[in-house]
Amino acid sequence: MKLILLGAPGAGKGTQADIISRKLEIPTISTGNILRAAVREGTPVGLKAKAIIEAGQLVPDDVIIGIVAERVAKDDCKNGYILDGVPRTTAQADALEQSGIAVDMALCIDVPDEVIEKRMSGRRTCSVCSATYHVESNPPKKEGVCDACGGALTIRKDDMPETVKNRLEVYHAQTEPLLAYYEARGKLVTVKGEPTIEATSQKVFEALGISQ
Repeated sequence: MKLILLGAPGAGKGTQADIISRKLEIPTISTGNILRAAVREGTPVGLKAKAIIEAGQLVPDDVIIGIVAERVAKDDCKNGYILDGVPRTTAQADALEQSGIAVDMALCIDVPDEVIEKRMSGRRTCSVCSATYHVESNPPKKEGVCDACGGALTIRKDDMPETVKNRLEVYHAQTEPLLAYYEARGKLVTVKGEPTIEATSQKVFEALGISQ
């Protein structure tokens, strides 16, 4: 299965992508994680993207599509993959198609803005491996410490309230049109984001036609 996850920032796409990835044994390709790693390492791409990411704006299409194309060409993507964080515009969606990056379904997780703002204020991200947690819905075993690698958990600048509002404005203006784009292609499926991860996963699995 070749799947795109859509929805506003903070809708739970990354969490659901991890769950689907384990269930179907296909990799999640998160451009956010790739770009954050580049920023942390100070690579040329990272330096170029840093200011844009922190302001909640969109990274240039040529950078995004190049990263994705290289990633889906790897052997572990032969049986499918999950795209999380790309495409973010209809131009990117067109570029993906032109690059031969196939998609079977575009799955949208629908969550109201006010719920997202509350969620993101409680999100914590590992400064080492970029794993994400939430102080209420998905807390680490030890406060402030990553379960996976022991790194310190921090609040990313793009999870700050003022940046969240800006990111939502960008989403509605530039990314939300993707819903109509994939609906026109008969590939859009929308599920309502539930209060718990487990309840949302149940709806996602139903939409994908797989058992939990």
